[in-house]
Parts: sequence; C-alpha cells; structure tokens
Amino acid sequence: MLLAQRGHRFPVAEPQGPSWVFWLMMWGIAFVGLAYSAFWVWMLIHSLRFEPDKTFWLWLMIVAPFPGAMVYLVARVIPAADWHTPVWLQRFTRSRELAQLASATEMIGNAHQFVQYGDALRETAQWSQAATAYENALRKDPTSLPALWGAALVARQQRKWDDVLRFCRPILDRDPQYRFGDASFAYGSALLETGDTAGGRAHLEKHCQRWRNPEAVYRLAERCAADGDAAAAKQYAMDVIRDINSSPSAIARKHGRWKSLARKLLNRLPKGT
Repeated sequence: MLLAQRGHRFPVAEPQGPSWVFWLMMWGIAFVGLAYSAFWVWMLIHSLRFEPDKTFWLWLMIVAPFPGAMVYLVARVIPAADWHTPVWLQRFTRSRELAQLASATEMIGNAHQFVQYGDALRETAQWSQAATAYENALRKDPTSLPALWGAALVARQQRKWDDVLRFCRPILDRDPQYRFGDASFAYGSALLETGDTAGGRAHLEKHCQRWRNPEAVYRLAERCAADGDAAAAKQYAMDVIRDINSSPSAIARKHGRWKSLARKLLNRLPKGT
C-alpha cells in the first residue's frame, strides 16, 4: 500500500522470443526429417528397381513410412550388399589370431601353417607380408595348391601379371576346375593384361563355356569388341545381361556393375551387328 502511494511501479517482464535452444531443436528436427525423407525415397526407388515383389514393399513403405523403410533396409538391402568389415577393424579384431598364426609358423613351420598365416594377412590387406608367407609355404611344398592360389591372389592385387601366370599355370595343370573356375579366370585375365590378347581370348572362350561368371563373360565381350568382332561382342554382352536378369535378385544386385557395363558396350558397338 505504501509503495503504491509513493508511485512505485513493479517491473513488468517484457515478452521474449524463443531461445537459441528452441531454434536448435527445430533445426535438428527439420534436418532429421529431411534426412529420413531422402532415405525413404532411396529405399522406395531401390525396391522398385530390384525387387520382384515390389508391390508388397511399396505398400509397406507407403502405409508405414518409418518402420517400412527400415525393415526393407535390414531385410533386403544389407543382406544383398555383401558388405564387409573395414580392413582396419579386421586388423584390430584379428590381431590375436594373427599373432597365434605367426607363432605357429615359427613353432611348426609346415606349408599349411604358412598358408593359414598368408590367408589371414591377405584378408586384412597386408599384401607384402602375405606374399612372403606364401613364398615360405612354397619353399616347404612347391606343389601346394592353396599356397599357389594365395600367391596368385596377392600378385593379382599388386598387378604383377607375370607372377599370376606363373602361379596359376601349375594349378590349372593339376586341377583345371580349382576354386570353381576362379584360377582359370585369373589366368585368362592375366593373359590379357600381359598383352597376349589372342591367348587370353581363346582361354576365356573355353572358360565361359563352363563357368558363366558375369565378369568373365563381360571381359570376353570387351576383348571381342577390341578385336573388331562386333557380332561376338554383342552376343557375349547380351549373355551378361540375360544371365544377370535370370538370376535371383540378390545375385543380380551383386553383379549389377557388369550388367551396366554390358549395356554401355552394346551402345558403343556399330548398329546392325
């Protein structure tokens, strides 16, 4: 009462706008919404392009956008992508295994131990050390097919094509079907890379009669095109596309690169071939 009589006025708080925390939350919500919308569109397009049962997935992602896209990612995309653990993480998680394998080569020292050690080094992208391990295995047993194949894989990674031929030739002499044709394809590819185009083409023609690997058939189509044999190149490129189209969806996605390259090769070929 006395304060009112003396004319004292209580301070009145002026209205303030939203704080920076509020705006930060709003921007965060907007960003998450836009990111998930882009992810949802990506999953939707992916299902329309690659899924034979696209109607079901389309219905699920439209009726339940949030769980539908996540379910599609986990159930279809990730299993078909064949993703691998990063090399640096493999080296960390397998460090104890690598140490044990190295000890086994010192304590036992047979070709088998060196091959096991070389395989682990190769799988963790330690190429030089893997090459040494396979060389040691071949010193113990020059006829070891696993040691020859491991050495060929390292040589191929390092683009040492003469070494690929040197390691693969004794494998094919003893077992032409080794690794379901992987050694045969590596040998044919190395022939092409070393400039023996006629030998490489002849080898791949025989190879593709038995194994219809999309990469091998595409490489053969590419070689035929370079030789000016447009008719053969067209036939092999169309074989790549037909083989992939007739494969299960997961396999078709895995080999999608070769299908795309085969289509581009067909577009480059002379019309009317």
